[in-house]
Order: sequence, then structure tokens, then C-alpha cells
Amino acid sequence: MATERAEGLRGIVINDSKLSLVDGDAGRLIYRGYPIEELAGNVSFEESAYLLWHGYLPTPVELKDLKASFRLTRPLEEPMKRIMRTLPKGAQPMSLLRTAVSAAGLLDQKSDRANENVTHEACERMTAKVSSIIAAQWRLRLDEEIVDPHATLDHAANFLFMLRGEEPSDLEAEVFDTCLVLHLDHGYNASTFTALITASSLSDIYSAVASALGTLRGRLHGGANTAVMEMLQEIERPEKAAAYVKDMLDKKLKVMGFGHPVYKVIDPRANILKVLGHRLAEESGRTRWMEMCEVIEKVMMDEKGIPCNVDFYSAPVYHMLGIHMQLFTPIFALSRVVGYTAHILEQYANNKIIRPRCNYVGDMDRTFVPIEER
Repeated sequence: MATERAEGLRGIVINDSKLSLVDGDAGRLIYRGYPIEELAGNVSFEESAYLLWHGYLPTPVELKDLKASFRLTRPLEEPMKRIMRTLPKGAQPMSLLRTAVSAAGLLDQKSDRANENVTHEACERMTAKVSSIIAAQWRLRLDEEIVDPHATLDHAANFLFMLRGEEPSDLEAEVFDTCLVLHLDHGYNASTFTALITASSLSDIYSAVASALGTLRGRLHGGANTAVMEMLQEIERPEKAAAYVKDMLDKKLKVMGFGHPVYKVIDPRANILKVLGHRLAEESGRTRWMEMCEVIEKVMMDEKGIPCNVDFYSAPVYHMLGIHMQLFTPIFALSRVVGYTAHILEQYANNKIIRPRCNYVGDMDRTFVPIEER
């Protein structure tokens, strides 16, 4: 019997959540009641993570305890390092991350069973470990030694240190910290929803996050800012940007970093990233990337009336931070693992297995024919 359906579940509400509101019509993103504009640049990644996990911003003592937890669990155990060294160095970084997270679940005896052992500490351990895994896998790819975490640096600065082998500047650490805050959560996007489906079966938290990472790996979800950077590198110079984009539009090609399935106006995160990009450009003297972006953004608004999204300005920002574009999607995961785990906790707290229906449109009333008569 035919039933009503929505392509891609667009507009279908399946659950209640207290974590984040994505208001596409007004261009608002809210974490636990706070507009993203109030949090970005004012609270750290650690404070924002605590907010999503616990529902309120931490006191100084609670923040100190969370940072101590990250410091304690951030280092990779020797068995984990051995596993990572056996993986193919040239593999797709998101595939490596997905595999490494599964391996981390095997090594974490406290959280390998179903939801009965999942606590905030499990979320903290996973968040800390994902950061170290991403940095380590990239250094192994470059035939460089794994850099162990810094003893005192906070989460964002520590990642850049483990990735590059040297401490970032204060501005670099501040900018990257804000980038992580911007990407913490975004409602029931494809990868978060995948995590919830897995968690709803009462599988373990590592399986749920690994499921999410498999979804994030897809080209339609996590790779847009990589495509933006590829476009910028091909354009090369600001004076070529307008003609390049107009040619793409004439050929009916998609310009990556523009439009959004939810936001009808500019993505609020894009405005914040734009400011961060200009700050980095001024400090480094590498202004051409932001100049190109400004031209492209104007052309897209003039020609199509389509605003940019978070992926557009995150690409030059990450590039100026010395992050290779093959790591752009893993960086997304580095932050979003907080949102994944927060939603998983919320699912476990009021769980019912997710089991939607499909509308069968196949054949009916067929006559069976024995194999000897076919």
C-alpha cells in the first residue's frame, strides 16, 4: 500500500533534542540556548564541549577537570600506534580515521560493551583520542615520527602541535579553537543521524561514532571545503576569480561552498570564519586566498543570489593554518565527535530503536516457477 514519503527525510521530525537548533530561515545556529555568535571567540573548545555534554557552561574547577581528562587520555597507547603503523599510509584519511576509531574501541575495555558503560568520561576519551589519531596518521603518511601530545597546551593548540611538530602562534591557536567550536554540532545532519541509528540498537559508542565517520566520508557530506580549496588553487590569482566562476555558472557547474540544504540565508558560521580568515591573512601576509574568496562570494550573490556556507571560508582558513586539504574532513570529525557523542548520550537516555518504513514499489502476485522449469 502506498504511503506518503519525503525525499531524504526532508522536513521529517523524528525526535526531540536539547543540543542544537539550526534555524535555516533566520540563519541561526544555537548550542544549548546560546547563539553561535556569543560562543565563538568567547568560550574555548573545551568549554563548548562541556556545554553540549552537560547542558551548562563549566565552572573554573569543572573546566580544569575536563582539561586534565583530555591530557590524561590524549596520548596514544603503544598497541594503538602499532595498529596505525600497519595501516596503508596512502589510504583515504577518513577511511584511516574510521578504522582507527574501531581499533580504539577494541582497546577501550570500559566502553566496548553497549550503552551500560557509556559515561561522559567515555565521550572525553574518544574526543581526546580522535585528535591524536588524526595527527598521527598524517605524520605516518609523510614518513615522520608521531609527535606525542604537549603537556600543557589546550586541545586546539595541541592538535596543531602534534600535526606540525611545533607550537602554533597565539593567533593560530585562537583561530583553530574557534573553528572547532563552530563545527561542534549541527542538528540531525547525515552523519549524526547515522550515529543515532547505530546507538538506538544499543550498540557501543565506538561503533556509533565509526558509523558516523563512514557517513561523513561521503562526497555529499564532509568534502565540500576540500573542493573549495582545489578551486582556489586552480584559480591562483584574485584577478582570475570572477571570470572563472562565471564560466562555471555558464556551464551549469556547481560552485562548491555555496548553498545549504537548511540555511536559506547566509550560514552564520561563514561570517565568523570570514573574519578569522582575514586575521590570519593579515598576520601571514598571504592575502590572495581571502581576496579570491571575496570576489567569488560577490559573483555568486550578484549572479545567483546564493550565499556561502561554512565550507567556503573554512578552506582558506585551514590552508593558512598549514593543514593539508586532505585533512579538511578529518578536522571536521575532530570537532564533530563532540556532537556525535552528545547526541548518542541523549539517544541512550531515552532510547527506542530507529525503525522507519519504506514504501514498497516492486512487483506483486508473481507466480513461483520451480528451478527445473525455468
